[in-house]
Amino acid sequence: MKNKPIIIISGEPNSIFLEIFFKSLKYKKYKSPLILISSLKLLKVQMEKLKFKMNIKLIDYKNINKYKLNNNHINLINIKYNPKKAFENISNKSNSYIKKSFDKALEIIKLDVSNKLINGPISKKNFLNKKYLGISEYLAKKSKSKKIAMLIYNNNLSVCPITTHLPLKMVPKKITKKTIYEKIILINNFYKNYRGFKPKIAILGLNPHCESISKFNEDEKVLKPAIKHLANLKYKVSGPFPADTIFLKNNRKKFNVIVGMYHDQVLTPLKTLYEYDAINITLGLPFVRISPDHGPNIKMVGKNISNPLSLINAITFMDKN
Repeated sequence: MKNKPIIIISGEPNSIFLEIFFKSLKYKKYKSPLILISSLKLLKVQMEKLKFKMNIKLIDYKNINKYKLNNNHINLINIKYNPKKAFENISNKSNSYIKKSFDKALEIIKLDVSNKLINGPISKKNFLNKKYLGISEYLAKKSKSKKIAMLIYNNNLSVCPITTHLPLKMVPKKITKKTIYEKIILINNFYKNYRGFKPKIAILGLNPHCESISKFNEDEKVLKPAIKHLANLKYKVSGPFPADTIFLKNNRKKFNVIVGMYHDQVLTPLKTLYEYDAINITLGLPFVRISPDHGPNIKMVGKNISNPLSLINAITFMDKN
């Protein structure tokens, strides 16, 4: 699928995404054509605000194959949205626009024009409105995918939380042998397909030091049997390891992936180590979906100081595969 178009949804209109998109276009040349799904009016007003100049080419999504696409201009599929100014406060006013953007992207993928999707940040509070834990789950529902995993990917070290955007009190109930099997299989398949090897995977315990004062210890009753079963099936897994020491240099260098039981257990240390040098890949979808590893970042909107590295890495990954 090399050099097929990369579909990019700009996402929340009042975010830093178009800023880092402009910077990504300046940073390097990509072999794969980029097709942006966004609002023409929004694009123009933010280009003026951020002092970015580039020609825009409007694309009919039903006839993408008739175009000779390149990245000398912005290839745009226009979704109607009428901003009053370049940046406004995030609200549910943009929900319809965001939904139409995702719907259009999924239509394009069904036409087999591309299997590569990057989306900009979304306000979970407003757009998802507690119906989905995250965009991964939203896209899984839309594409009828039952087994997915969130992989925060870096060439040196990646992490995967078994549960995603759950309150901590709900996490233990979602830690099951079946869920662990599903995530490890998806991670293993990804590395075999895109890196050419079986990854070494560390699995973290749920409790501090993998110990518990309660009668039911998940680390003993769930994690150890799951890890043993996977090891017997020749997956390169080990653990459970205490979360407080696994990210020390001499420990983390032994592994390609560290799997945690909940979101912040693994994302906090990875972002501390690599900052923007990571991308969020959803495993298990019928297409490759990546989002830059940051949110709308409302505090930096319009200031033209946001770091585009995560988006550059996302486009580069798609461009090579």
